[in-house]
Formats: sequence, structure tokens, C-alpha cells
Amino acid sequence: MIVALASPRVAPSLDDGLENVRWLMAEASAQGAEIVCFPEAYLPGLRGVDIDVPPFDQADQDRATRAVAELARTHGIATIMGMERLTDAGRQIVAVVFDADGRDLGYQTKNQLAPSEDPFYVPGDTRRIFAVNGTRFGVAICHEGWRYPETVRWAAARGARIVFHPQHTGSNQDGIRLKEWGGADRPYYEKAMVMRSIENTIYFASVNYALRFPESATALIDPAGECQAYLPYGQEGVLVQSIDPEAATGLIASRFAPARYQESTPTR
Repeated sequence: MIVALASPRVAPSLDDGLENVRWLMAEASAQGAEIVCFPEAYLPGLRGVDIDVPPFDQADQDRATRAVAELARTHGIATIMGMERLTDAGRQIVAVVFDADGRDLGYQTKNQLAPSEDPFYVPGDTRRIFAVNGTRFGVAICHEGWRYPETVRWAAARGARIVFHPQHTGSNQDGIRLKEWGGADRPYYEKAMVMRSIENTIYFASVNYALRFPESATALIDPAGECQAYLPYGQEGVLVQSIDPEAATGLIASRFAPARYQESTPTR
């Protein structure tokens, strides 16, 4: 299977965001990718960080969903799109999945919000497994994959060969400029990518914005916990890689034995 991880720059408007989606999907398709994943809440952008997020109401949500479905169909590529979803309870962060014919396969909500996101979003409460061309996959969104490894194991234990990880990590205003992937003196995020892979024996595909000061790269980690490939820090573009679903055995995830974690009353 050929997967693509699309890393666009922050979009100042919804139309600019959709244009970035268009050319990155076209590039991924031209390189033979069967599925492409975009960063967290890319349409319209992630609230609570140092970027200006354009207005996004129900009409905008409907227009963006229709546009992405049409682009998926035009380019013949399944798509995982980070978006907002408006609900009666409030805004949710979701990853909407479309197949290569533009059909909406459903969405994964972000269920574990970062504390900084509480003023802007409400959490979801369900998890889903998806499949494209016979390959099962899950989605864990940003903070979930960094701090809540059980969100990735949930998918791996249910046959996911790869977990996609849309994220926004870093700053568009100031920070350090990373040079070495996984460096010992750098933020922990890339080490967490390795752990989410190796502790489940699956591929882990983490997708960041092309920020000026990213704290992690857009990267694909193989089932042995090795970084298979990554995009240069801050570079806008698409990372296209071939994966072997059979190599993602899920062995370690399948050996998880929750019955061994039952609480007991101490005896004297």
C-alpha cells in the first residue's frame, strides 16, 4: 500500500486551505498514493494556538466537506481530513475519512483534548476502525497519540495495520529550529512516535503542519520502531511512502491481557 502524509502551511482563509488541499492531493495521487492524511483541524485551523483561525460555521463545514469529497473523487485517492465538526454541545476536532470515490466513510473524534483546548472544543466519546483497499487503520489525533497511548493500542488490537496521527505541534511565531530527527536534546514528540509504533508492532504515521518552528516532523515509523522517512522541518509538501501491511503484525498489541489488570483487595 502507498500512503501519503500532507504537510501544508497554515491557511489564512478557508479558500486558501482548500487550495492547499487540492494541490497536495493532486501531488499525492500523481505519486501513486492510495490514501492521504492531512494535519489536525486543518480546515479551518486549530484554535488556541498562535495562528489566526478564519470563521467556520455550518455552511462552511458543509462546503468544505463537499469540496474534499469532490477532490478525493477527482484524484482517485482516499483522504483523511482534519476538520472541525459543529455539534449541539460545541465544536469538535475530527478526522473525516473519504474513500477514493469521494464517499464519506465517517469520522474519528478527538476524545482526549489537551487542557489548552478545553475553552474551544468539546471531546468525542467513540473510536472507529476504517479500511481502504483492504487495509485496516485507526486515527489518533495529536494529544491523544502523544499522551494517551491506549488510543493507538485500541486500534492496533482491532487489526489496524497503521494508525494515522494528525497533529499540530510547534509554533508559527517563535521557537527552536530542529535539525536532527529524534535528537536526544529535542522535544519528546518524535520519541513518542517510535513508542506508539514499537509498542504495538504497527506503522505510525504522524502528520504535522508546515510550521515555521515545528516541534516534530511529519514522519512515518515502521513496525520495528524505525523512522522510515520524514519531511524536512517546516517544509510544505507531501511524504509518499510504500508500506507492507503484512509486516504490521500487531503482535505486541495482540498480547495485551486486560484480565491481568483487575483490581484486588489486599489481604492481611
